[in-house]
Amino acid sequence: MHPLAKGLVAGFVATVVLSAAMVAKQMMGLMPELDVATMLTSMLGLPDVALGWVMHFMIGTVAWGVAFAVVVPYLPGSLVMRGVLFGIAAWLMMMIAVMPMAGAGLFGLQLGIMAPLATLMLHILYGATLGAVFAAMPDHGVARMAHR
Repeated sequence: MHPLAKGLVAGFVATVVLSAAMVAKQMMGLMPELDVATMLTSMLGLPDVALGWVMHFMIGTVAWGVAFAVVVPYLPGSLVMRGVLFGIAAWLMMMIAVMPMAGAGLFGLQLGIMAPLATLMLHILYGATLGAVFAAMPDHGVARMAHR
């Protein structure tokens, strides 16, 4: 399978896992103010939160999935560890760029100290899933590149 296709599939599966964890967090009443789909909806001026979810899936699947496929040969460690490192980098970008744009402040601290911690855990879950799914798919020479 082509690396970019692997990235798209891994990105989609990782986004499903991340989204399930986000929904579970909301259902348990943990940090209800930290609702990424609602934040995206508001930030982008979308008319419905369903479109916020679509954007969330597009970012996780297309943007991050393809980006992971491109950078994976250059990251250290196993593919799962590479995914975790990638997830942490995505988290850092979210904390520095997206959270302030969403009105939550740098690192989302206007939502409380738990915001950066909760989102870090979610991004580590995303990254580990991304790397594991990417590793599980057949490739054409990518595994040799990724294990150098």
